[in-house]
Amino acid sequence: MNSLLLTGGRVVDPANAFDSLADVLILDGKISAIGQNLTAPIGVKTFPANGKIVAPGLIDLHVHLREPGQTAKETIASGTAAAARGGFTSVVCMPNTSPAIDNAGSVALIHERAAREGLVNVFVTGAITRGIAGEELAPIGGLKKAGIVAITDDGHCVQNNDLMRRACEYARMCDLPLFDHCQDYSLVTDGVMHEGYWSTSLGLRGWPSAGEEMIVARNILLAELTGARIHCQHLSAAGSVDLLRAAKKRGVPISGEACPHHFTLTDAAVAGSEKFWSNDGKELGKTQEGVLPVWPKYDTHFKMNPPLRAARDRDAILDGLTDGTIDILCSDHAPHCDYEKEVEFDYAPFGITGLETELALSLMQLVHTKRLSLSEMIAKYTVNPARLLSLKKGTLSVGADADVTVFDLDAAWNFKREDSVSKSKNNPFFGWKLKGRAAATIVAGKVVYLEQPAAVMV
Repeated sequence: MNSLLLTGGRVVDPANAFDSLADVLILDGKISAIGQNLTAPIGVKTFPANGKIVAPGLIDLHVHLREPGQTAKETIASGTAAAARGGFTSVVCMPNTSPAIDNAGSVALIHERAAREGLVNVFVTGAITRGIAGEELAPIGGLKKAGIVAITDDGHCVQNNDLMRRACEYARMCDLPLFDHCQDYSLVTDGVMHEGYWSTSLGLRGWPSAGEEMIVARNILLAELTGARIHCQHLSAAGSVDLLRAAKKRGVPISGEACPHHFTLTDAAVAGSEKFWSNDGKELGKTQEGVLPVWPKYDTHFKMNPPLRAARDRDAILDGLTDGTIDILCSDHAPHCDYEKEVEFDYAPFGITGLETELALSLMQLVHTKRLSLSEMIAKYTVNPARLLSLKKGTLSVGADADVTVFDLDAAWNFKREDSVSKSKNNPFFGWKLKGRAAATIVAGKVVYLEQPAAVMV
């Protein structure tokens, strides 16, 4: 079935500045009508969405599905199942697989497996350089013809500025955005957490904010020079937000994204949760039972790239989201096996899963705190990433693909390890009390996830 009538929900479609109680009729996988008191044609089921939000299908443009070559961590099947459970109808997969997605054959492989095994739309990015080695450009024109939506060496950062300039020129010729993982290796060296009070206190090698800010500044200069659309991935530092804000004001084609872990947590999390800590080491009080779980010092689930930073950085990311400097939200979903994370902090891989928690965390930090309106937050998951990638997604316009996310704005729930459908469980938010949850995920008119499958469809 790819026809459905959604009734009684609050329809929020930022692409059309629409926010009202309405019904949504889906016929043959397309949006057919939006209005009051619509009637389902014979044979079309009804989904009562009373009290829920009906939004365009959410898009996550920064996801690691780990296929090919790393299927012990995640597969297209398990990763898209996690996306559907989180309310996402489209994901954009990164090319740092084994082998890297740096040729047309690899792109075709992902498209074929996604069509066969994926629950949601899967869009593919191609590598900037061959093997993501940062030494020789990948065949960007061929990758474009194969169907990629952007180029990136995500997980790595091109250090050679002349090579990056040439990549920008090719990206502009091919009308592709260029995503960059902003990390200056000579500044970051072998850092494993944010350089500051807590890295010193815990005896861990520090990773300075300047290691990100230096590359953000470079990208701004290259975007001005070449006219390429450069997108800075997973921003974490206050200085990066300041640089991006100033560049956008003068019309530079530059954009940025933020992940929920960077605007929810700080580097103090690495010191454990037995007590509340400030970023200068001051004890603020005991952990409140039933509000937050308890975790030990050096918990590798709080190790990510870029790292959790100081409170001023987190506040700057929130400010950037509020004033529109950062116009896209995403997860940087990065699954790893348990045995990889169950080692000393220095040796654990960077990254956490995020597809199943990012909607709730974004609602909690941005909407329930009144930093953003609901429509503004939804835009950062729908129309904004769709425009960046030139996708015909992120809208409920009549005739558009019927990708729809239905969620409960106020649903309170506890995120449990056993409930996660991702193949990997490296998530720092297990045991957290969350607010806001997907009730249904619909792709091309087909329901691919229902929170209460037995009770909802009529």
